[in-house]
Amino acid sequence: MSQTDRLRRTANAFRQLTGITPAAFDELLAQLAPRSEHAQARRRDRPGRKRRPGGGRRHTLVLADRLLMLLISYRTDVTHAFLGFLFGVDDSAVGRTINPLQPLLAGIFRIPERKVELTEPEIRELFFDATERPTRRPKRGQRASDSGKKERHTITTQVVVVRRRKAPGPGAKPRRGRIAAVSASFPGQVHDTRVDDETRVVGPPGAGRTGDTGYVGTGLETPTTKPPGGELTARPKAGNRRVSRRRIVAEHGIGKMKVWRIAAERYRNPVRRHTLIRKNVAGLQNLMCA
Repeated sequence: MSQTDRLRRTANAFRQLTGITPAAFDELLAQLAPRSEHAQARRRDRPGRKRRPGGGRRHTLVLADRLLMLLISYRTDVTHAFLGFLFGVDDSAVGRTINPLQPLLAGIFRIPERKVELTEPEIRELFFDATERPTRRPKRGQRASDSGKKERHTITTQVVVVRRRKAPGPGAKPRRGRIAAVSASFPGQVHDTRVDDETRVVGPPGAGRTGDTGYVGTGLETPTTKPPGGELTARPKAGNRRVSRRRIVAEHGIGKMKVWRIAAERYRNPVRRHTLIRKNVAGLQNLMCA
């Protein structure tokens, strides 16, 4: 019996260790299987291959267990040594087991970096927010990743969230947010305004754009800041509360992404994979909120 079959016996434990339900896992596995077979065929038939067909290393685990290992890695952010012990493989084989699946998942979720598309039930408004997470001190360019706000080395990512309209009638689905775009990764010293300038998110015509005070001067609707040496009057304070009530969906979206600890804890993987992992986590979050 595979590890997936064992864990599937307890739905609550499955959800706690992977972040998704067994039904969502089966749906994801069904989409991943043909992509994995196609990727293996391309690797086997690539020009210049010297091994005969059938030669080379074979995966010890079936595809379901490989996907389960990847999701547990995202959800818990444990070490490869722990994952290897859990699945009965050497810790040096963990990377070879799960790394090929990450771009395949990204191809399923297709989270964009710039172009945002809205579905019919969604409000025509985009909510922007940038989030930082700690990372290892780089050997080169340490000053660029040194965040003054966090007082440590960080990576910055911009997230765009949209939400559905409120459905009429009792028993309607809640107004959940959807992660519509995840930007490329930037060093922690890069300000939110520069991230927005370099990302250049393209949204539907006429769609509103709202951000927090970090986006003042970018053209987004932002809260009114207190003037130097002065105080806000009652009217701008009330306006700020209205903006905060609307844009809280961005905070909730980022907060739910951090249920997967690989998006919240100190980042230990290669920096080149940070954007890919962020997009996969966003796709998992959207899968559970669909």
